[in-house]
Amino acid sequence: MDPQQLRTFVTVVRLGSFSEAARDLGYTQSAVSQQIAALEADLGTGLLLRRPVGPTEAGARLLEHAGPLLVRLDAARADVARLAGAPSARLTVGATPLALGATLGRALADVRRAHPRVDLVVRTVAQQALPALVATGEVDLALIDGLAAPSDPLPLPDVGPLSTVAVDEQPPAVALPAGHPLAGRRGLALADLSAARWLEAPDLAPTAARLRAATAVDGFRPAVRYLGTDVRGLLALVAAGHGLAVLPAAVAAGAPGVVAVPVREPRLVHRTELVHGSLPEGPAALLARLLSG
Repeated sequence: MDPQQLRTFVTVVRLGSFSEAARDLGYTQSAVSQQIAALEADLGTGLLLRRPVGPTEAGARLLEHAGPLLVRLDAARADVARLAGAPSARLTVGATPLALGATLGRALADVRRAHPRVDLVVRTVAQQALPALVATGEVDLALIDGLAAPSDPLPLPDVGPLSTVAVDEQPPAVALPAGHPLAGRRGLALADLSAARWLEAPDLAPTAARLRAATAVDGFRPAVRYLGTDVRGLLALVAAGHGLAVLPAAVAAGAPGVVAVPVREPRLVHRTELVHGSLPEGPAALLARLLSG
């Protein structure tokens, strides 16, 4: 398959329009139609319905493959460019919201002393999106946090040959409202809370699917979805009784109206990992050494 045809197909599906895809890609509408027709001829089947525009069954299946394929192509280009090019004067660091902290701040101060002209950018990005940004060179390196078994790496998507190293581990806790019947417990088994009301905050806390996988128990149905990165907002919802969340114990413990009860079962840690691709000598490589040392 031609990568450009595949990218055009994804854009048409995303925008639901041949003309909008042409504007987005800088092509004529005729060129977009020709690329889709060539891709359909190559695969021997129709991929798009025309009125309204949308994927056929075969097109929907191709779409599942297309995203990872295009990311890997962009990742390969970025990886080679990093090795072949001179170090950039810009350092872009990605971090999940709970991975931002004093450790990163101190390391960045050391980098700026060593490279006073560095153009520093820090981006807060959701966990599932961040590895692809590292692989494709949109960020130079990233700090990603999440829940994992003590001996397991974080369950990150496979987007290319990235290096990961653990830089911090904390005990996880269940964030409960202060008046909750279980607030006085010394520890909790997550499986015993599968029928409780939970907050679904994918950018901050383990999702219901992640909790089900960790406990091998069904349940953990979200009562409220919180689509944001402000942990104070999430903890305010916990304090008001809208649902529970699993967070690093130190994060949950300091919130007004919230009690942090340690997770005793299963054995889990809240880990922060440094994720990066190839790093030529320069500000990014120095930051990686500081964070992993």
